[in-house]
Amino acid sequence: MPQNFIACDRGQTMLMPPDLTDWVPDDHVVWSILGAVDQMDLRAFYGSYRANGQGRAAYEPSMMA
Repeated sequence: MPQNFIACDRGQTMLMPPDLTDWVPDDHVVWSILGAVDQMDLRAFYGSYRANGQGRAAYEPSMMA
């Protein structure tokens, strides 16, 4: 059975653009979604994580929302 690997491109200089605005136009719906997430009360999500930082690093809850 053949192996299934993600291709490796050693010539790739970066994974994402240095600035998201380089790829996403000003009138794109993503900016409305990000604005809505900024206004959400996410304290319940943050409260689920240990305050001492013990354990594996988690993704930022606002990014996941």
